Amino acid sequence: MEPDRKILLQAYTRMLTARTMADTYEQNRQICRYVHSTSRGHEAIQLATAFQLTPDDYACLYYRDESMLLGLGFTPYELMLQLLAKADDPFSGGRIYYGHPSVRRAGFPTIPHQSSATGMQAIPATGMAHAIRFLEAQGKIPKERQSVVLCSLGDGAVTEGEVSEAMQIAVLKQLPIIYLVQDNDWGISAKGTEMRAMDAYEFALGFKGLERMRMDGSDFAHAYAGMQRAFGYVRQERKPVLVHAKCPLLGHHTSGVRKEWYRGESMELALKDDPIPKLMAQLLEAGEKLPDLEQIEQAVCRQVAEAFDQATHAAEPDPTTIYQHDFASTPVTQELGTRHPVGAVKVTMVDAALHAIEEILKDYPEALFYGQDVGKQLGGVFREAALLAAKYGEERVFNTPIQEAYIIGSTAGMAAVGAKPIVEIQFADYMWPGLNQLVEELSKSCYLTQGKFPVQCLIRVPIGAYGGGGPYHSGSIESTLLTIRGIKVVYPSNAADMKGLMKAAFLDPNPVVFLEHKGLYWSKLPGTEEAKTYEPDANYVLPLGQPCQVLQAGVNKIKQGESLVLITYGMGVYWAKQAAKHFKEQVEIIDLRTLYPLNEEFLETVIKQHGKALLLTEEPLLNSFIESLAGRLAQRCFRYLDAPLFTLGAENVPAVPLNVNLENRMLPNAEKVAAAINRLLHY
Repeated sequence: MEPDRKILLQAYTRMLTARTMADTYEQNRQICRYVHSTSRGHEAIQLATAFQLTPDDYACLYYRDESMLLGLGFTPYELMLQLLAKADDPFSGGRIYYGHPSVRRAGFPTIPHQSSATGMQAIPATGMAHAIRFLEAQGKIPKERQSVVLCSLGDGAVTEGEVSEAMQIAVLKQLPIIYLVQDNDWGISAKGTEMRAMDAYEFALGFKGLERMRMDGSDFAHAYAGMQRAFGYVRQERKPVLVHAKCPLLGHHTSGVRKEWYRGESMELALKDDPIPKLMAQLLEAGEKLPDLEQIEQAVCRQVAEAFDQATHAAEPDPTTIYQHDFASTPVTQELGTRHPVGAVKVTMVDAALHAIEEILKDYPEALFYGQDVGKQLGGVFREAALLAAKYGEERVFNTPIQEAYIIGSTAGMAAVGAKPIVEIQFADYMWPGLNQLVEELSKSCYLTQGKFPVQCLIRVPIGAYGGGGPYHSGSIESTLLTIRGIKVVYPSNAADMKGLMKAAFLDPNPVVFLEHKGLYWSKLPGTEEAKTYEPDANYVLPLGQPCQVLQAGVNKIKQGESLVLITYGMGVYWAKQAAKHFKEQVEIIDLRTLYPLNEEFLETVIKQHGKALLLTEEPLLNSFIESLAGRLAQRCFRYLDAPLFTLGAENVPAVPLNVNLENRMLPNAEKVAAAINRLLHY
């Protein structure tokens, strides 16, 4: 349906606003010192899209979508507060770039955080559509809302592998999402012909079930009618659509990459498709008078000038607020429930995890569990999801393709809609393709949105080496994970802790990576029998960040200075226990249980009590988490130490070898730990 004159005038006013804002920023480059991008040339398709979105919809926008934000109702002043990184920037309080919105506001669609990493927004956006479909099926979202997700992309981003992962899931699950590709034929200085063999419309043909539309993104009336059809299709059919909209790039790629450096004659050609003169001609043809349109332009210029003056004088952020919103507050702050109920039986760690997930699915209908091979046929390669799909349905427990990026990144979208995802990466060595999403989308979301969009997700990761698993199924990755700010990392060593920590991790409103040592799953390895414990009750939760004592040293040995504390986690607990048998009452063992957050004050106290400490890890030692921890503790405890803090870990080789003899040579074991204890006690 063609837009009426009122809509045309609204679009014209906002186009002029976007152009005037861009001109203002260019004229005040010294004031507008932070890197930014504007929507010049893209105004028509963005406004045509914005006018279709409702408060029940969701959107992931990209950094050039300034006109989209104006079309949704954000004022120039609000956007300028973000441009200038002011305290009252409504999206991030001065923490993130211009054109990176995060919106939870009545009357607006929900727009969660996303990074500038081009194309990555496709996965969280598809996760939102996935969550809508799931929650509609669970009766948690009324189907009559007909909520739609908009994913806005530049044409260059479509070549990213993560965009393909997202589209694959969209067609596989038939999700209510629109992928809007704004094609200006540029990727910074690279032309489209340099970057791809086909455009997005042609590329999308490879995704069976993805409806496709082409439109002139520089013609507002044409784009409005086209986007109206696209939204109508997705609302009614609940299936995905890709819209390919051709439009010119009339501004700089960003303020840091200026058009005059490389555009040349192409800019003159692009100006022929400027959306503003096109819309002006349509308005005049529809009966509007030129003086009236000129009056609108004058009013817009005054409004933008006033807003810019006001924004430049707005308050800067208080530097002390830099620490706020790194995490959302967790409801689990103390141990609750019964760890050893009357009549309880002993369970393995893998069964404790299975039971914890089953109880979560039973109690929280918005919870779902997905990953590779966790569905009905297998129930996980370690049987850690056995029978869950049969009990709770394939809407809630299902297999994914081999897509670690989607498995992790989709949780950001899921959480934004209100689903509570539990996902699994099959082995720690497979984590790397998903690290991009974990770092850029999940870990920063709470901080950069000032707490509006924490990502509640539990990411299960089997980890560790034993018995010849080889280089791609045995790795330890905790040090890499612990360099990522904004996530929590848990590593239990026994069944009771597994269940209590898993419940706490699920209830935590932040991203939690839950590391589960494969060698402890069944307590079959010699010396790991105590990983099998009595199963706590269904109400048991164990707060993250609390180390515990698993072996106590004798009081007299401590007084005589003949003791040490051994700090470790995971399989290290059992190497330590075996080694300690040779040093009666001389070794206190601390199990960290959670690697971040971590109560380091507790560790300081026990180190000061003994004066000697050994820190043990399964990872290669060089530049590891355990070396970093030892360095911090040594600095704080220096005056109380009778010896340097000792550290022990795996050999510094690139991978765990397949051959069991080579594996044994690489890894720590009880004998190596005993030798280190002996050296330290006799230091």
